[in-house]
Amino acid sequence: MAQDKQVDTTGLLGWIDQRFPLTKLWKEHLSEYYAPKNFNFWYFFGSLALLVLVMQILTGIFLTMHYKPDAAQAFSSVEYIMRDVPWGWLIRYMHSTGASAFFIVVYLHMFRGLLYGSYRKPRELVWLFGCLIFLALMAEAFMGYLLPWGQMSYWGAQVIVNLFSAIPFIGPELAIWIRGDYVVGDATLNRFFSFHVIAVPLVLLGLVVAHVIALHEVGSNSPDGIEIKAKKDARGIPLDGIPFHPYYTVHDVLGVAVFLIAFSAVLFFAPELGGYFLEYNNFIPADPLVTPPHIAPVWYFTPFYSVLRATTEDFLLFWMIPFLVAYTMLVLTTARSGLSKLIMVAVALVLIVGFFVVDAKFWGVVAMGASVMILFALPWIDQSPARSIRYRPGWHRLMLAAFVVVFLVLGYFGTLAPSPINSLFAKIGTLLYFAFFLLMPWWSRMGEFKPVPERVTFAAH
Repeated sequence: MAQDKQVDTTGLLGWIDQRFPLTKLWKEHLSEYYAPKNFNFWYFFGSLALLVLVMQILTGIFLTMHYKPDAAQAFSSVEYIMRDVPWGWLIRYMHSTGASAFFIVVYLHMFRGLLYGSYRKPRELVWLFGCLIFLALMAEAFMGYLLPWGQMSYWGAQVIVNLFSAIPFIGPELAIWIRGDYVVGDATLNRFFSFHVIAVPLVLLGLVVAHVIALHEVGSNSPDGIEIKAKKDARGIPLDGIPFHPYYTVHDVLGVAVFLIAFSAVLFFAPELGGYFLEYNNFIPADPLVTPPHIAPVWYFTPFYSVLRATTEDFLLFWMIPFLVAYTMLVLTTARSGLSKLIMVAVALVLIVGFFVVDAKFWGVVAMGASVMILFALPWIDQSPARSIRYRPGWHRLMLAAFVVVFLVLGYFGTLAPSPINSLFAKIGTLLYFAFFLLMPWWSRMGEFKPVPERVTFAAH
C-alpha cells in the first residue's frame, strides 16, 4: 500500500508533482472524492453554475476589448460591438443571456439546498459561502447593468444608488461616494466598470474556491440527507459513495447538454425574452432629462425590489407592528431562555419606535437587505429532525411550494408599474416571505416525520 501512494517521479507529470500537487488535487477533488451514489437532476445546477461563470468571464473579456467606459461613448461602443465587431452580437448576447442564466441556475441550486437540507450541520460554512457568492453575484450584475448606458441602465442605477441616501446621518454622503458625483455620470460608470471587470470577479472566484473546498472537506449531502461517511468499508471508502470522476463528470454532461440546448434557443431566437432579459428602454441612449414611465430592475432583482416598494408607512404601521407584536408573544410563550425573551422584546420595541421615527424609505432598504440576509440564518432556524424533504411531513412540501409561489409573485409584481392592487399583493407577499423564515423554528418541528433509513436509497437507472 505504501508503494501505491508514492508519487511517480518520472516524466512530465512526475516533474510537475514534485513542484505542484497536481495529482494530489486531482485525486482529492475528483477521482477519489466520493459522492453519494443517488444524486439526481437537482445536482446538475452546481456544475452548471461553474460553467456559466466561466462563460461570463470569457465573454466579458472579449467585450472589454471593445467597450468604452465613457459616458459619451459607452452606448455607441455597445452598438459598435453589436454591428461592426465580427461575431460581436453573439458575444454580447451570450453575456447578457448568461447573466439571466446564471441567476436561474443559482436560484435552482439554492432551492435544492432547501429541498434536501444541504445547509444543515456540518455544511453550515458551505451554505454561508454560497450566500456570499449570491451577494457578490448581485453586486456584479447590478454594476454590469449600468455599463450599456441605456435609459433603463441609467435610471435603474439612479434609483438604486439613491436608496442609500435614506440611511440616517451618513446616507447622502454615502450615495455621493458611491456615485463619485452628485448624479449618476461618467465617474459612476468608470468605477462600476472597474468593480465589474476586476474587483467583484476576483471576490467571486475566491468565494467559489472556498465554497468547493468547504464542500469537499465535509462531503456532499445526499437527497436522503444521510452522511455517507458514517458507513465505510475496510479500505475507508463510503459504502454508498462513488468517485466523482468519472461517474458524475459524465453524469453532468447530460445536464450541460440540456442547458446548452435551452440556452442556445434563447440566445438565437429570443435574446431579449420579451423584455425580461434585455429591456426595450435599454436600447435607447441614456438621457438624464427624460425619465422612463416605469423604472424596474432586471427580473432577478424584482422579488427584492418588490419588498422595497411594499415597505410603505401604512405597511409598517398596520401590517408590520401587529406581526411584530404577535411574533413577540409567540417567542415569550415558547422560548425557554430568559435572555432570548429579553432580546426579542428589546428588538421589537426598537423596531416599533423606529417605524414612527425614521422614514419608511429607510425601512424599505432595510427590508430589502433583510430579505437576502435572512438566508444566512437558515442553518440555525431550521429545527427539523429530518434533513431532507423526503422524510418530513407532507405539509412541509406545501410550505416550501408556497414559499416558491410567494417568491415568484413578488418577482412578477416587481416588474409591474406601481398601483393599489400591485402594492397590496406585494405587501402580502412580503409578509409571507418573512413569515416563512421567522416561523421556521416552530413549523419545521411540527408534524409526523418518516423514519430516516441508515443507508441511502438508490435505484439503478
